[in-house]
Amino acid sequence: MSTHPDGSAAVSELADRALAGWLDANPLSGTLVGLRERDDQLTDYSEAGQAQVAARAGAILAEAESLPAAGLSATDRVTRAVIGQQVADARDRVAVRAVEYTVTDSFGAVAADLLRLLPMVGIAEPAHAEGYLTRLAGLPAVLATLAQRHRAGIAAGRLPVRTLAAAAVDQLDRYLADPAGDPLRRPEPAGPAGQAEPARFRAERDRLLAEVVRPAFAGYRRVLAEEVVPHGRPDQRPGLCWLPEGEEHYAILVRAHTTTGRTPAELHATGRAVVERLAREYAELGERVFGVAAVAEVMAILREDPALRWRGGAELLAAARAAVERAEQAAPGWFGRLPSQSCRVEPVPAADAPGAPPAYYLQPALDGSRPGTYFANTHRATERYRYNAEATAFHEAVPGHHFQRTIAQELTDLPLLRRLAMVTAYSEGWALYCERLADEIGLYASDLGRFGMLCLDSMRAGRLVVDTGLHALGWSRQQAVDYLLEHTPMSAVEVGTEVDRYIAVPGQALAYLVGRLEIERLRAGAEQALGDRFDVRGFHDTVLGGGPLPLGVLAEVVDGWVAGQR
Repeated sequence: MSTHPDGSAAVSELADRALAGWLDANPLSGTLVGLRERDDQLTDYSEAGQAQVAARAGAILAEAESLPAAGLSATDRVTRAVIGQQVADARDRVAVRAVEYTVTDSFGAVAADLLRLLPMVGIAEPAHAEGYLTRLAGLPAVLATLAQRHRAGIAAGRLPVRTLAAAAVDQLDRYLADPAGDPLRRPEPAGPAGQAEPARFRAERDRLLAEVVRPAFAGYRRVLAEEVVPHGRPDQRPGLCWLPEGEEHYAILVRAHTTTGRTPAELHATGRAVVERLAREYAELGERVFGVAAVAEVMAILREDPALRWRGGAELLAAARAAVERAEQAAPGWFGRLPSQSCRVEPVPAADAPGAPPAYYLQPALDGSRPGTYFANTHRATERYRYNAEATAFHEAVPGHHFQRTIAQELTDLPLLRRLAMVTAYSEGWALYCERLADEIGLYASDLGRFGMLCLDSMRAGRLVVDTGLHALGWSRQQAVDYLLEHTPMSAVEVGTEVDRYIAVPGQALAYLVGRLEIERLRAGAEQALGDRFDVRGFHDTVLGGGPLPLGVLAEVVDGWVAGQR
């Protein structure tokens, strides 16, 4: 049991049990954050397995709600609230039955996630190697369970989207066509402890891939092609509102991802209002940089001018590293608490790059086996926009995800659940806040980089409009595409990928702007209340100093800090 100097043993013990429940339900995620006790396990996606997850979460939620707040310290009250949010989230995600109808080639679909995440597993000890082999041997059972869940979903009318399911088939075709490039061959023993019998590990790994894993993926591919794709929904009905209980399930996901009670209608209106405000910024910056104030013309230049693209992957990577270095150098003036390690910048692995996003961040492993790393995608670099690089680096790396997640891991006086909690609105809201904070700090090298800030802002505002449009208002896929093409500078290919993501993972895209707007609201309130006594370093340390928090809890923490400053 973890100890908590400011709180009761009951709260700490409950936090530990909540974390154990999350790790049992998501053992691969535990491996990737450096908790290796479940290295040989995979998630049980069966009806019975998922019902057990929900029941366990519900029991812990009841216990958390029964703890009397009057007898708890301020820190323990926050911990209790985080426990409640985390287990309610786990229970609710089971309730929406997304595993049945989420079939796509990107994140959110189980098979795609396995092919993306398993290659990231580090092998530093013989036990890690054995666990990885056991996981490979267990993949056929997972894929068979997925097939069963898809069939059950189809029978109940919970249908996937046909084009996304077809994309999943295409992804598996590419995977099966390239045995030599199998990403599941990537994990290799590293370091003296990991070198025990490496030849035996490699031989057994390759045997499992050839005789067990790849045949299982081939079988799953047949199920998708023959049983799932023919029943898929058309692009005219891609949203949850077209499924049984879809409106209710979307409301659950909105609450889970935003940690607020805001309705889809409210979020839709907020997105449209922000898009309108951004149009004025595009006009002002466009006049200054391009001599053009008409927003449509400014966006056309950003979308079509070949001079605004990279000359190659090396240039893209160098720019990412320079942006991170500038941000790290400036950070002490804006943060009192800094992470103990710098952020590494690497290219997305070549095998993953074609289907990977433009950039992403992987937090450090708790066991020290992997540093916090910002991955920039150099694939087809000459087709990528230069102006997005800085804002993306400030979001994904410094002072965005790298600061937030690394600092959270280092809050060793808090229960581990508080340091690892998944709260999308908080983590993505912070990272998006950092894109604008970077402008305040003076990190953008030129107005071109500020266009990247605006472009990413308009994408996140557009997400509120499009995600709610698809899943609450019944928009077609083409309606969503048309809206983003009109109101953002993204290319048609990027827009298509984004829309498919919103279709596949309902509600997740709402978290970014909702979180940022709340952090900005809290800062504005603190500045108004404190006047000359407001300390931006203290504000940032308060936001980051409690680990990931639901937005309502974050507001209480900031309000407490403001009261203390008076």
